[in-house]
Amino acid sequence: MLSVYEGFFSGGARIVHSDVLLGLVEGGQQWHRVLSLHGEVHREATTQRMEDDACYRALTAGGIDVTSLGRTAGLVDGTVAASVFSGPELADTARAMAGADVILSLKEQPLALLNQGGLPRRPVVVCLHRSDPENQGPALDELRTAIADGKVVAGVCCAQSTRDAYEAAGIPGELLHVIPNGVDLLRFRPDAALRLAFRESLGIPAGAPVVVFAARYAGMKNVPLFLRAARAWLAREGGGHVVMCGAGMTDDNPALWADTEIAFGAERAALGDRVHLLGVRHDMEAVYAGSDVVALTSVSGEAAPLCLIEGMMCGAVPVTTDVGDSASIVEGHGFVTPFDPDAIAFAWTAAVAGRETFVPALAASRERFSRTRMIAAYADLLDRVAGDVRDELRPGVTGQ
Repeated sequence: MLSVYEGFFSGGARIVHSDVLLGLVEGGQQWHRVLSLHGEVHREATTQRMEDDACYRALTAGGIDVTSLGRTAGLVDGTVAASVFSGPELADTARAMAGADVILSLKEQPLALLNQGGLPRRPVVVCLHRSDPENQGPALDELRTAIADGKVVAGVCCAQSTRDAYEAAGIPGELLHVIPNGVDLLRFRPDAALRLAFRESLGIPAGAPVVVFAARYAGMKNVPLFLRAARAWLAREGGGHVVMCGAGMTDDNPALWADTEIAFGAERAALGDRVHLLGVRHDMEAVYAGSDVVALTSVSGEAAPLCLIEGMMCGAVPVTTDVGDSASIVEGHGFVTPFDPDAIAFAWTAAVAGRETFVPALAASRERFSRTRMIAAYADLLDRVAGDVRDELRPGVTGQ
């Protein structure tokens, strides 16, 4: 199997896909490698090199070969159009594809490469992770082109909302398979020692209420709404703290600074010392274990947000807007809010106060969000696709 990534940068889709590959290789029944279009990505006010990425390091440590076409994405002046590839790039891609039975495309963006003429013909399984296929530039058209050409034989949807949205956009329903996201339950679990250590590292008292917002700095995440809710909540909760982590969630992001100035206004000086900007973290199990609430204020795009699942499994109560499958994920475990900062702030307070009452429901739902369940479903689908390829290659089968 060959997986093609647009690049290695912070985001739930890359985390899930990389974890799936590691799980499939651990099973010993499949062999995987990865080709990344970009070796460096500039986005969310952050430079992200492939070799520095946690997913890259996990894949290579797990014995999975990872190579790159060496492109750089996101520079202001630009270089080569995203859909234009050089002869050497196509040759490298052809060599990578030649040894694979099945190609996995992480989201639709790599299809701009896989749709190029002259490449080896291999069945493509595209992994879909959003609930707004129309809002990704030309990616949806690339998917339609690949399906019309017969390249794409299946699409894995990480949520029911993803399947519904792509089918509504004209993607044949028989190609779409729902495999909900799962997480490592040994890593993501309540941990009193991690909780205490994380809080001590930030100078947060052991008994203080903490809300975490784990998201990259992007329009779909609705950071201004989160900040307005944070201002309202911090003003009311005298001992409360807010933690923001993800690409672009740093002091040197001027857009985030401007959003904070607008949301907090004259209260920034009084409340700002209880807002902790942590940037990209590789110890999210500690961040979630140290928090009481995991918050999401997204306005679009979300399918099965990894932050809600990981946070819940660590004991944080989820509070989210109704986007994608978010409402069904948190049902019985937390709160769904309107896009109103005061309503969100009150829900955070209710979540902190009722945290212990959610513990039984969170514990009972762990198997539903299991990484083992997710990987088994991927393995079954990919084995079936590979089996169809072998059947077509057997003498006497082709053309029947």
